[in-house]
Amino acid sequence: MNKKQIREFFERLRRQNPEPKTELEYTNTFTLLVAVVLSAQATDAGVNKATRKLFAIADTPEKMVALGEEGIREHIRTIGLYRNKAKNVYALSKKLIEDFGGEVPRDRAALESLPGVGRKTANVVLNVAFGEPTMAVDTHIFRVANRTGLAPGKTPLEVERKLLKVVPKEFARHAHHWLILHGRYICKARKPDCPHCIVNDLCAYKAKTTLN
Repeated sequence: MNKKQIREFFERLRRQNPEPKTELEYTNTFTLLVAVVLSAQATDAGVNKATRKLFAIADTPEKMVALGEEGIREHIRTIGLYRNKAKNVYALSKKLIEDFGGEVPRDRAALESLPGVGRKTANVVLNVAFGEPTMAVDTHIFRVANRTGLAPGKTPLEVERKLLKVVPKEFARHAHHWLILHGRYICKARKPDCPHCIVNDLCAYKAKTTLN
């Protein structure tokens, strides 16, 4: 994709959805962080179902620590890898209190120092909570970037760096949400919905699906 096509690509996504939002439910920066940690290898819908009751009683690091690892585990039992995730949520809550005054830091290195928080999670929090123009490359973005020819790469980090380079600045704030939603609902893994894709003509994917 050339510069003109990339600009048109994001112009169309913006027209369709001017203010894209994460589908994870949260009430503050802390609950956003926890929700993103829990969403690894799980669906947003599954995470939301588990966290509604959890966040109603534990929406701060202090309340989460008071709930204890076992209490957290009981609330997120329906989420994949829930034992390890409960351990991480408890540990990161404790670290936030001890090292950051109970506040979620607006710094990548600090975020990545928290248990269970990797680069992708840090990018989501920086983007959604703090408005940073980061690119959290999940499976959806990785697929869309490679399939369309927008920013092909062999690893999520390579795709992330390419996207940061090619996405025009005016679209950088929302680009990762547009790409996630596009990958989730249109450019799906098994059978992309090419006939209903608003960027079909800009896409380099050769095996496009048809209505037949």
